[in-house]
Amino acid sequence: MTDRPITPKFETETSNSDIRARWQLPADADPARMDLSALDPGNSEWFVANQELQVFDRLRREDPVHFTEHSQFGPYWSLTKFDDIKYVDTHQDVFSSDILNGGIRLGGRPMQDVPDEMFHLPMFIMQDQPLHDAQRKVVAPMFTARRLATLGALIRERAGAILDDLPRGTSFNWVQEVSVELTGRMLATLFDVPQEDRHLLIHWSDTVERIGDPEYFETPAHGFAEIWKCFEYFNDVWQTRKKMRNPGEDLISFLAHGESTRDMSPNEFLGNILLLIVGGNDTTRNSMSAGVQALNLYPTQYDKLRETPSLIGNTVSEMIRWQSPVAHMCRTALEDVEIRGRKIKKWDKIAIWYLSGNRDVDHFDRPDEFMVDRANVRQHLAFGYGIHRCLGNRLAEMQLRILWEEILARFAHVEVVGEARYLNSSFIRGITELPVIVHDH
Repeated sequence: MTDRPITPKFETETSNSDIRARWQLPADADPARMDLSALDPGNSEWFVANQELQVFDRLRREDPVHFTEHSQFGPYWSLTKFDDIKYVDTHQDVFSSDILNGGIRLGGRPMQDVPDEMFHLPMFIMQDQPLHDAQRKVVAPMFTARRLATLGALIRERAGAILDDLPRGTSFNWVQEVSVELTGRMLATLFDVPQEDRHLLIHWSDTVERIGDPEYFETPAHGFAEIWKCFEYFNDVWQTRKKMRNPGEDLISFLAHGESTRDMSPNEFLGNILLLIVGGNDTTRNSMSAGVQALNLYPTQYDKLRETPSLIGNTVSEMIRWQSPVAHMCRTALEDVEIRGRKIKKWDKIAIWYLSGNRDVDHFDRPDEFMVDRANVRQHLAFGYGIHRCLGNRLAEMQLRILWEEILARFAHVEVVGEARYLNSSFIRGITELPVIVHDH
């Protein structure tokens, strides 16, 4: 590792308020007009202000391989075109995901020293082959077609109960009452923990994305301290299931008995638990919310879906493309490479913006429109490509499909009646509030 450049350490003790103030965008910031060299697409303020699509529209047109020299994450490249993103995602021998090389999100840097145990949370998505493949294989049985088929009836029962309990004639937050509730119940099932603890799982998932948010934590270190409560909870479960001669078919049991995972360090165990929690929550939850928002923005598409319910499957894929709940992943170049004439050096950090690739006019017709019958929608990038493609993508799609089957069976309209609020993150593209009123048939 000695040939790696010295890079700044993560600012775990600096207050989140100070970090935000240092990188705060001007009140009148306009991504279409500001100096291109100063455009930092990873600044989460674009996402909070719902301006991120303008950022990526400009980069795709003017600078599809964009270099940001100064940011709170350090220097990094941004790839914004569909084909470039897919190329990087499918060439893992050249572009590393390993946490020791910088990991999968902005802010990770190649490590020269022994990592700080408080903040070092390796997980299989932040490993290269062969360790990535071995650990991913351990939890893959949870997501086989046979197992998913057994979950369908349970998802339908829960979705129906949640929808039947919604208030009528008054507005409520769809995110909290439906999206969070359904995904939380499913997470508890996948881990085989008590349903009354599902809100803890959601809390820890939210904490991962709020570590740097001054509205929640004074410093990143305070956020990480909260994250370690997740380890305290799951360690007892892990140790108990390690001792079982006939282990169950849940994610913790798979990890406790898998050859490549049963002897994980506490840091690696926590890292993989968080990966499975966030992966099982954010894609599904934010697509559930975005689908309601999109159909309200495009009422003719809502009409088309009502008239032709057989389009639900295709609509679900369009909802996932439209939202792109994982906005980016990062890779680290393991050698000098050239993309569209730009020279990327060994150890450079590269953000591949799935959100932008899914709005690429060279791949999707009228990509900024929501179309329930989009012909090539299943080619979207939202689940990634290659060895790191989302393991639970079929489960996410199934939850969304069943939810919308139950929605259409009950409601003439789920009407958005107020402004949405958005997550302060450029990694997870999330909706935190979506006020709605439901109208029965």
